[in-house]
Amino acid sequence: MTNEYFDHATAPLRIGRVRLRARDLGAVTDFYQRVIGLAVIDQNAERVTLGAATAPLLELVADPSASPRDPRDAGLFHTAFLLPTRADLACWLAHAVKLGVKLQGASDHIVSEAIYLDDPEGNGIEVYADRPVSRWRDAQGNIRMATEPLDIPDLLASGTGDWAGFPEGGIIGHVHLQVGDTGAADGFYRDILGLEIASRYPGASFYGSGGYHHHLAGNIWNSRRAGPRPERAAGLEAVEIIARDPALRKAILARAEAAGITAATNGNSSVLHDPWGTAIRLAV
Repeated sequence: MTNEYFDHATAPLRIGRVRLRARDLGAVTDFYQRVIGLAVIDQNAERVTLGAATAPLLELVADPSASPRDPRDAGLFHTAFLLPTRADLACWLAHAVKLGVKLQGASDHIVSEAIYLDDPEGNGIEVYADRPVSRWRDAQGNIRMATEPLDIPDLLASGTGDWAGFPEGGIIGHVHLQVGDTGAADGFYRDILGLEIASRYPGASFYGSGGYHHHLAGNIWNSRRAGPRPERAAGLEAVEIIARDPALRKAILARAEAAGITAATNGNSSVLHDPWGTAIRLAV
C-alpha cells in the first residue's frame, strides 16, 4: 500500500495477535485455514498458531470441556482481519461465495468496506479493507464512520485474479469487544491504555491510536450490564496489544497501578484485565 493508507507500524499501540479458546480445535483450525486463508505457523495437540506468511495473527487453544460461548457475555464481538487492498477484499469475497460461506452482513463504514461472518463456534469475524486516510474525516477534521449498505457489485469488479490465501502484509486491524458498560470501557481503554476515542455510535466507543479509526471498540448491543466473563468459556482468551516503545508500556502499567489494576509481567509482556476480565496482553 502507498502512504495514502494508514501505517500501523507507526501507531503507538496496535493489535498483535488474538487468542481464542476452542471446543473443537480441528474444526476451528480448518475454518480459519479454508475460509480466511490463514497459514499454520506452529501447532501441537493443544494449540495452533495461524498467520499470514510467518507473522502470527491467531492462536487457538484446545479446551473440549469449555462452556459454549454465550453471545450476551462480555468478550469478543469480532476479530477484524485487515487486507492490504480493496482488490484483496474482492478476491476474498468471491472465494467465500464460492465456498458457500454464510455471511452475516456487508457494510460501507466510510473509513472501510467490511464483510461479516462467524466461525464454527460463534466467534465474530470481520474481513475488511481500509479506504485512504484522506477520505475518513469531515470538514472539521473528525473521523466519520457509518454503517451503510456495501456496493457488492462494485467491490467484486475491483478484484483481479483468484484468492491465494491471506496475503503477506495482512494483519488484525482491530478487535471489537462486547462490554457491560461503555463508561467503564472508556475508563479502561482510554484512561488506562491511553487510546483515543476516535468515534462513538449509540452504545459503542471506538478507540484508536496514532489517528487510526479504531484498533479496539467496545459495545453493549448484546451485553448491556454484563458481569465478569465466565472462567473457561469458549471464545476470546486474550488480545495482544503491541506498544511501539518500552516507555509507553511503562506509562500504561503506571496508570494501571495507580488505578489499583494488577498486572502480571513476564519479561517484555504484561497482562492486564479489563473490567469484565478480558485479558489484554501488553507487549513491546
